[in-house]
Amino acid sequence: MASTFTLSAQKLSGKEKRILKTIEKNNDEAISFLQEVINLNSGTNNLKGVKEVGMVFKDAYDNIGFETKWIDMPEEMKRAGHLFAETKGKKGKKLLLIGHLDTVFEEDSEFQEFKKINDSIAYAPGGNDMKGGDVIMLYALKALHQNGLLKDAQIIAAYTGDEESTGKPLSISRKDLIDAAKRSDIALGFETSTGFNYATVARRGSSGWKVEVKGKRAHSSGVFSKNVGAGAIFELSRILNAFYEEVRGEEYLTFNPGVILGGTTVDFEQGLSKGDAFGKSNVVSQTAVVTGGMRFISDEQLQRARAKMREIVARSLPHTEATISFVDSYPSMGPTEGNQKLLEVLNQVSEDLKQGGVKAYDPGRRGAADISFVAEYVDGLDGLGTMGSGAHTPNETVNLATFEELTKRAAILIYRLINQ
Repeated sequence: MASTFTLSAQKLSGKEKRILKTIEKNNDEAISFLQEVINLNSGTNNLKGVKEVGMVFKDAYDNIGFETKWIDMPEEMKRAGHLFAETKGKKGKKLLLIGHLDTVFEEDSEFQEFKKINDSIAYAPGGNDMKGGDVIMLYALKALHQNGLLKDAQIIAAYTGDEESTGKPLSISRKDLIDAAKRSDIALGFETSTGFNYATVARRGSSGWKVEVKGKRAHSSGVFSKNVGAGAIFELSRILNAFYEEVRGEEYLTFNPGVILGGTTVDFEQGLSKGDAFGKSNVVSQTAVVTGGMRFISDEQLQRARAKMREIVARSLPHTEATISFVDSYPSMGPTEGNQKLLEVLNQVSEDLKQGGVKAYDPGRRGAADISFVAEYVDGLDGLGTMGSGAHTPNETVNLATFEELTKRAAILIYRLINQ
């Protein structure tokens, strides 16, 4: 993963100026395309909708000379699949461009349509995260194609269908993405932009955790006694407080309990992240459960945190028994030297376009993303998508006024990398 880049201040070449003019000409079409795909619901669990959006992109890539394929996932995974589009060649850096087709807005969501607020801003469910980035990726490549600049270049455009809730096992749902990375030199992620002056060279990984506790059911008059002990809820409270006191504190490490239930009986549906509990104030609690998530900057940090959590869970209060389990979700994307060098290339592109310098964005302020799955194999840069606000909320917007400029920056970055 030791990529090298040639950096020098430069004026835009004649070919690059033609790319920019093409993007200007295509911008209205790009906005219309964005509206079309936003108005097709593609919540992760809407398998038909995710594939429908994928087919719209497939047709678009077919029309600019890419070889396209839809990759179905096994039925039992309950995920739609992925779209991959590719050009083959040997010139310059081999690029993997990453987007995702699914959104957090399911079929029953009230927030379903693209709606302009004014000429600059539009309400857009899933537009900021991340159909806007998907379209920027497409129209950057379309401009290069229309100027005959993709010949003999290897570019893989990968659109996953389950980024918002990855299909399990990951060995299947991310196999094609990882295989593509192994044939590439650089990965560019088109997740939500953090503005013209920042890009992402590092992202934290994410992991799930679950603590289950059993206590001794008894009349509450005997709580704390030698024969009854503390009960499940006290034990779970002890564990969570110890997590807060002893695990918290490392830079970039966070962990959050999302759902907690306790009582005489607990019925927890993990897949739906909800459940019911029954108990009485005069009965010592017999069972308790909590599930949560963790964010981390490296596998080493993850393993340290897990070791501390296991140690804390093992210190059981009297007559209680607790277990902790972990689920891997997204690995981390570390701030490697190669990623920093790639940021310097983007910075130069941005300066040449008069868009200002670009710095590394704080990884503590970014969530997990698909680019993290390939960080082990290639240098990477993320946050190249659209600008907007309110991602994952009914107030999600796309900034249409910046769409053209962000597409220009992506196109020139791709052009320079495939000509290194």
